[in-house]
Amino acid sequence: MTVPDTQSDHPATARDEIDSSDLTMLGAAALAGPANVIMQLAMPAVGYGVYESRVDSGNLFKHPVKRTRTTLSYLAVAAMGSPSDRRAYRRAVGRAHARVHSTPDSPVTYNAFDPALQLWVAACLYKGWEDVQRIYGDPSIISEETYRAGAVMGTTLQVPQHMWPATRADFETYWQKTISTLEIDPPIREHLLAIARMEFAGPVVSRLGGWWSYIMTIGFLPEDFRDKMDVEFTPRQQTVFDVHNAIVRRVVRHLPKPLQQFPFNVLLADVRRRIRTDRPLV
Repeated sequence: MTVPDTQSDHPATARDEIDSSDLTMLGAAALAGPANVIMQLAMPAVGYGVYESRVDSGNLFKHPVKRTRTTLSYLAVAAMGSPSDRRAYRRAVGRAHARVHSTPDSPVTYNAFDPALQLWVAACLYKGWEDVQRIYGDPSIISEETYRAGAVMGTTLQVPQHMWPATRADFETYWQKTISTLEIDPPIREHLLAIARMEFAGPVVSRLGGWWSYIMTIGFLPEDFRDKMDVEFTPRQQTVFDVHNAIVRRVVRHLPKPLQQFPFNVLLADVRRRIRTDRPLV
């Protein structure tokens, strides 16, 4: 499969001229990461694209540190990076995505370059950004302006700007309509539960911290997705989730901005260092 020319497959203005300076990335967003992954992979074509991927270097269960770094780096570049940062990361991700496509044996048809699939992933990332701001940050910054800036979650790859719903109301319509079509097959569900329990980090870490990761994951998961995953959030788990968030919220709001943004600011600096030294980005 040929990697598309990521600079000419859509007009440059559809992506690179978007100003994302209004998107404040809080490091606490990493706590909601596993729940966001479940939301993304709930779309069968995305779920099987990850589950069947032949790109071992991006496999969370084989290379957990590298996969986590590259995923968080994408968020840092999309939300806080410059147009040149995004172009460089787009090319790097494009080379990896070139190998992510369905085979005759796949249960569903998928292609990592499909803008419709990327739009869903971007929508999940933006939804997660709003949720994190409401819980840990400043909900007052959620506006139509920041919503429009959120388009960079998709335009940093192959999603043309015109595909991003025009308003937050349009986004909500797209969100609800898409959720109504989602189904999570048993193999994908087990894969996602393994992520929630941190099994990718090894048996010791999973045994010690898997219970906490599971509570954080299910806590951040919207009710519709809990139903599709067939999981229950008990009152005790809800209490742990709420108390944890109250503590983290108080800490985050008293930190200086550089610490609030950690590790995203450090990852963006690392991406720029890798670009300067011609090292792999993903």
